[in-house]
Amino acid sequence: MPVPALDFWFEFASIYSYPAAMRIGALATASGVAVRLRPFLLGPILRAQGWDTSPFVLYPQKGRYAWRDVERICAELSLPFRRPEAFPQSGLLAARVAFLGSEQQTPWAKDFCRAVYCAEFAEGRRIDRSETIRDILLELKVDAEDILAAAQTNETKDKLRAQTAHAEQLGIFGAPTFITQDGEMFWGNDRLEGAIAWAKQAS
Repeated sequence: MPVPALDFWFEFASIYSYPAAMRIGALATASGVAVRLRPFLLGPILRAQGWDTSPFVLYPQKGRYAWRDVERICAELSLPFRRPEAFPQSGLLAARVAFLGSEQQTPWAKDFCRAVYCAEFAEGRRIDRSETIRDILLELKVDAEDILAAAQTNETKDKLRAQTAHAEQLGIFGAPTFITQDGEMFWGNDRLEGAIAWAKQAS
């Protein structure tokens, strides 16, 4: 029997993608569901909707609620949380690296994604700086320079743009989003369990 799969669409600037990224692996493994990483850029999709930044910046009341909500969620999960001093931060380079790792199905890809989220939302580091991404790769004991060079090629850049365009075609409007093999879409960290359950029964 084929293993049921769930596509995990995420953006590194997404605050709710942080707890989702930290818990999806264990939950999916316990249910016998394979997770496929789908990094994308939310910025172009938001701009197509007429927004030039995060809605949590555009609507301060919503932003205040969201930050407190994520703080509560992380406390419940015993996840460290620290609000970044700069928000939103560009996750462009991190997304290119994550795309490269996921496309090549490397063993470090999922660890890299979790490490980037921890750097941003638990440690207060700037993920929009190349030295942070390099340090994360070095901490994972992989060839940081080769990976960064590959991530900066036109081929990788074009593929990430295409993946972002595909996300928009699928109707994705925010992150995290989970899509099952039969095309069912679930949006938000709080829908993760439902997405995994659906993925399992839909296989």
